[in-house]
Amino acid sequence: MQVTPISPERLTEVLSGRIAALPAGEGRWVRVAVDGAPAARPGVLADALVEPLRLLGRPVLRVSAADFLRPASIRLEYGHQDVDAYHDLWLDDRALLREVLDPLGPGGSGRVLPALRDAEHDRAARTPYTELAPGGVLVLDGALLLGRWLPFELTVHLAMGDGALARHTPAEERWTLPAFARYRAETGPEDLADLTVRVDDPRRPALVEH
Repeated sequence: MQVTPISPERLTEVLSGRIAALPAGEGRWVRVAVDGAPAARPGVLADALVEPLRLLGRPVLRVSAADFLRPASIRLEYGHQDVDAYHDLWLDDRALLREVLDPLGPGGSGRVLPALRDAEHDRAARTPYTELAPGGVLVLDGALLLGRWLPFELTVHLAMGDGALARHTPAEERWTLPAFARYRAETGPEDLADLTVRVDDPRRPALVEH
């Protein structure tokens, strides 16, 4: 295993180039997941990929898994800080498949619902459907995405050690830390992901190559 320090700008360049090189013919799309705990800021990296991909001639659709959480009645059935529910139940992976990933898979329509639920207010997001042109790229960010049999053409995992994760996680969210420890132990995202980036200091990432 080789660990290479890389600037955030160079990381974005490397990832966008790799994504743009993935084949996407007529009626085909590329689905990319940027997976990581909130403290690893997967949304920041996903956002940074949009413009470089567009400059490389690829239409891009940005979606966040945080907009596909289950209703509060299901998420919080066992309490507001239940670690296993956070790990197993919060993400509505069936809705994510139905509304986003399957329409961009082989034989799909390209018609996608970018957001399903406003979790903060526990109501439908009321976001209209949109169409991603053939050859386009979906960039999805979120936590605990791997090991769920969700279909992606490329997966990127942002890895943090226990100490770094604890330091960068706000006090009110530290109850989630055991869920990420379980994720590492049971799912092994660093092994499942196509690319792993260590972000113990998000300003100084390091690309991991096996």
